[in-house]
Amino acid sequence: MRMNMRALLEDACDVIQSALPAIFERRYSIRYKEDGSPVTEADIFIERLIGDWLRQRLDGVVFVGEESHDHRAVDMGGYVVLMDPIDGTENFCSGLKEWGSCLSVWADGQHLGSALMLPELGERLITGDKVIARQSRITGFSSSFDESILQGIREAGEYRVTGCAVYNLHSVIMGSFKRFINPKGACAWDLMPGLMLALENGCTVFVDDEVFDGKFLQPDRKYRIDIQR
Repeated sequence: MRMNMRALLEDACDVIQSALPAIFERRYSIRYKEDGSPVTEADIFIERLIGDWLRQRLDGVVFVGEESHDHRAVDMGGYVVLMDPIDGTENFCSGLKEWGSCLSVWADGQHLGSALMLPELGERLITGDKVIARQSRITGFSSSFDESILQGIREAGEYRVTGCAVYNLHSVIMGSFKRFINPKGACAWDLMPGLMLALENGCTVFVDDEVFDGKFLQPDRKYRIDIQR
């Protein structure tokens, strides 16, 4: 199952990479959600593309995408896929390269595999990859502002705020950050792939101030995270 799942995740990343011309055509078609955050036609395009692609390959899959899901908890029987089609949409629709896509595949409550990809930076990380961690002094912080971030910045010395959870999670897993903190919270589709890959690669992970054990995070709420390399 692991080898099959790895192939599936690699193929899904290849589908997105191959679709970059169509994605870029939709980059600056922007509308704003009720919370003021942007969503582009590219977000919708990727979610539909991968959702349809997965439904042809995983029988009865429950596909939980940021742009289509209603934020309700899901039944963990059978296949469940969490996906953020474009994480860091503010970056993406501003022409920055620090944006990514991520997905996490589960079956009957068990994690099968996850992937992070940063298409314009040529980076991807998939369950089973061997990571030789770098030794960074940098702490990454979420761009979702919280007063505690100010104190964290004072204490961190070297810090970065990039506005993309996939970039931040990838960076701490690879050791380009020594730590990543989101004290305000993010949704499961933003976090789940990176959290599972962080555990796989020896990071210490806290969710809502408790040690994370790899359980599925439901998409009906937000979660605070602290990942330490």
